Amino acid sequence: METSNLTVHELLTEKDALRITEFYLSPVSFDDQRHTPGELDHFRNAPMLSLTQRNHRHWFIENEDGEIVAVTSCKENEHQSGGFLWDYLAVHREYRRHGFAKVLFQALESFARAAQGRYILTYTCDLPEYQPIQRMFRTNGFELIGTYPNYYYEGEARLAFYKPLSP
Repeated sequence: METSNLTVHELLTEKDALRITEFYLSPVSFDDQRHTPGELDHFRNAPMLSLTQRNHRHWFIENEDGEIVAVTSCKENEHQSGGFLWDYLAVHREYRRHGFAKVLFQALESFARAAQGRYILTYTCDLPEYQPIQRMFRTNGFELIGTYPNYYYEGEARLAFYKPLSP
């Protein structure tokens, strides 16, 4: 699979927001399908909300048939002080390990830098199925800065990662 000519699309239409929601909620997007109520709310509403919110963006990649196969998003922190929260990254199971996540992160990081972002904060779960994303965070300059025990469900901690954006 060729990744050098991947096209990253920025979410601009309600139609694509609905397609992103559908992808998030599909069985091929996340290995861990035990979504929290808050995650389900996010998947159902955040894509549409991002069309109207300042510094809240989604990016996606389509396959040759026009189906969404990868999505990521970020938004500026609630203080609007130049910190960005990298929300979700989902790549279709059949399209993993081909650089889609890397290309989406590059689009996200470029956006945060262009918006004079000071840092990117992100998070994931500590369960074994989340080790690939933890490696990706570290490979891209993120540092583990904290752990929230029992955050998602009992026995599932949240790991917080931070990357400063220097000029």
